[in-house]
Amino acid sequence: MSFSRIRGIAIALLLVVLASGCATQQKPYNYAAFKESKPQSILVLPPLNSSPDIAATYGMLSHVTYPLAESGYYVLPVTLVDETFKQNGLTTPNDIHNVAPAKLREIFGADAALYIDVKSYGTSYVVVNSTTTVTASAKLIDLRSGIELWQGSATASSGENQNNQNGLVGMLVSAIVNQIVATSTDASYKIAGTASSRLLMAGHKNGILYGPRSPQYQKD
Repeated sequence: MSFSRIRGIAIALLLVVLASGCATQQKPYNYAAFKESKPQSILVLPPLNSSPDIAATYGMLSHVTYPLAESGYYVLPVTLVDETFKQNGLTTPNDIHNVAPAKLREIFGADAALYIDVKSYGTSYVVVNSTTTVTASAKLIDLRSGIELWQGSATASSGENQNNQNGLVGMLVSAIVNQIVATSTDASYKIAGTASSRLLMAGHKNGILYGPRSPQYQKD
């Protein structure tokens, strides 16, 4: 095989690798609608729970105010919002998520509403490892127009910093102990805090934009 042909094959392979790499890169989020809307206040709806753990909805809900407030938004108090829904006969996240944006705007006066879906929440035991994982997705809807302003997802896991170097028996014992501790102390609650920060704290790539109460407002 000639040198020129080898060089041609090498170049072709390089182009394929570069193309596949570009294809897997995350595309920049289109913030046009978000920047035009300029929401100042956010209504957080009780999250949907797609996991088998009944604690997921309020476990996640208890953490979401902090990252949104730190990002520069006024967040309606979740306890007041929850009680208002109950007083109006809405007691499940599914029913609440089906309320029309205009109606939510009429009741609460917020600029936007955050819809969260908890995909996974809990501790699982797989072979020689016990891991607590929380995954959630979210979308921000303008309550004045019904337009979607942003959507994203995030995951946090107790396995991120685990380092098993104790052999098979040690790994098995560690996994069992972790499972017992996680179950008895509701480790998912702590992991949900990390997941909510990754999901809703401004400053991450393709994440939510900084709000008007942040010094970084309109700089991202």
